[in-house]
Amino acid sequence: MEQQVTARVSSVRDDIVTISLLQDSEGVFYPILKNEMVFICPIRTGVDGRKEALQAEVLRIRHGEADVQVFENTRGVAVGDPVRQSGHLLSVSLGPGLLGQVYDGLQNPLEVIASQHGFFLPRGLEVDGIDLQQRWSFQPCVKVGDHVQAGDAIGHVQEGRFEHKIMAPFGMSTEAEISWIQEGSFTVDTPVARVKHSSGLEDEICMQQRWPVRVPVSEPLLKAGLSKREYPNEPLLTSIRLIDTFFPVARGGTACIPGPFGAGKTVLQSLISRFSDVDIVVIVACGERAGEVVETITEFPNMSDPKGGSLMDRTVIICNTSSMPVAAREASIYTGITISEYYRQMGYNVLLIADSTSRWAQAMRETSGRLEEIPGEEAFPAYLDSAVRALYERAGMVRNNADVVGSLTLIGTVSPAGGNFEEPVTQSTLRTVKAFLGLSAERAYKRAYPAVDPLISWSRYLDQLEGWYQEHMGDDWTDKVREMQQLLERGESVQQMMQVTGEEGVTLQDFILYHQSVSLDQVYLQQDAFDDVDISVPLKRQKEVFNLLRESLLTYPELKDKAEVRDYFVKLTGLFKNLNYSRSDSPDYRRYLEEIRSLSL
Repeated sequence: MEQQVTARVSSVRDDIVTISLLQDSEGVFYPILKNEMVFICPIRTGVDGRKEALQAEVLRIRHGEADVQVFENTRGVAVGDPVRQSGHLLSVSLGPGLLGQVYDGLQNPLEVIASQHGFFLPRGLEVDGIDLQQRWSFQPCVKVGDHVQAGDAIGHVQEGRFEHKIMAPFGMSTEAEISWIQEGSFTVDTPVARVKHSSGLEDEICMQQRWPVRVPVSEPLLKAGLSKREYPNEPLLTSIRLIDTFFPVARGGTACIPGPFGAGKTVLQSLISRFSDVDIVVIVACGERAGEVVETITEFPNMSDPKGGSLMDRTVIICNTSSMPVAAREASIYTGITISEYYRQMGYNVLLIADSTSRWAQAMRETSGRLEEIPGEEAFPAYLDSAVRALYERAGMVRNNADVVGSLTLIGTVSPAGGNFEEPVTQSTLRTVKAFLGLSAERAYKRAYPAVDPLISWSRYLDQLEGWYQEHMGDDWTDKVREMQQLLERGESVQQMMQVTGEEGVTLQDFILYHQSVSLDQVYLQQDAFDDVDISVPLKRQKEVFNLLRESLLTYPELKDKAEVRDYFVKLTGLFKNLNYSRSDSPDYRRYLEEIRSLSL
């Protein structure tokens, strides 16, 4: 941090502070950058007698002035208080030691702060995002005389069960020669190598590097041709039947889960993060209730990871709850996505769950209002649409310079007020993502899990990944899925008719159609999140059960009246539910298969 005072506070509007830049000896204003971090230093000391330095980010620069948003409570900040510049943009530390951590929106480790200051977090703290005391065993993979470029691996350390690659700084502009490198056990801020540029200048490389959160990690590498984007060509398997079969999300793709309060967003995203076929999970709790976040923090370390060990061993949690400063909500999502991009650049498959982007957008609305910008719909900033699009565009698949492909899948939950999907945040998100899993309060009230409404949800990836499905699920798989989607729609039409006329007002064939759709819903679209078997369904089993269910629904025996129709489908549904609760290698599973086949003959 710069020790020199370069500006002073000239006005305070809640968390928006205007600073007046000072002039140097030649009468020139000290330079300042947009998105630069500055520190506001109230003259009076904090409640514990400490001199405070409140972190803030520059939002707008005018002649001799700048507007900054303060990430902490501005109580006690007064006109004339000194402001110091950091000299760098809002950034995070990237290196070994990120996994298993719980951070706030500015990458301050909450466990470390709590151990030092108790349960109430004081203002003005700046704690290292990565433990500078922990030592890591560094194994180089290059030698003196080798040439490296930005993003090239120069070695690795073992971070849990992951090989954490130590990469040349992403901002390195030219190819450089390794002039010195060492092997051994070091802290992250110890130089492990030096590179010599063509100009003759040398730079040291440590195991950590800082990167501005508002600049994608891959951006300079893509521009220099050191990485390239790949087209998503396979689904992200979640082991949730409704998603994998009907509304798939591509690995490296984007999806949103909007829904009203109590519709099951938290449970759904928890099981997606636990059972999805990914290497690393980053969860951003942005503006959600503190109780939910505490539940996540306490449960994840105790949950067993299907891949072995604890779920927290491969998880990073960024939390900025509704009880924490509003301004830091916006930063929290960018902090999470930057950490996700870092692991993607190593070649890992990363899942980022942002809960919720509505709170992030509301934070932008508050900031925009205090800056007196021209408002858009429902007072959200006019640039809401472009901000949402820019966020989701940071997802994707990237092939690095070592010809290894990593992916970043971004799933954002949206919390529209009153479940209104027509509000601006939901609509901006729908125009951006390629999979929409809309949660229904009505289905949640009926205890249907997941409460994703199949009649309003959609996924463009079903067509995009048709080649993958033909190879792994059969040539006619997507046709079968669309056929079952149409069955659900037709069954819903019959149900609406029956609500007016009763069962007597529909034909026998329509009554059969209604029960077919109900059986499909209850058997395949719903799962039991509390059952050890049904909670997670492998793709092979999904294929077997789906084909058997489709065949049973379409090739039913002759049914003479509505009573027979009801009895047949109730029995069929019961057999399939028992099948869902049976392990694939158990005698019960084989017995239920035979009973289902014999029933439909």
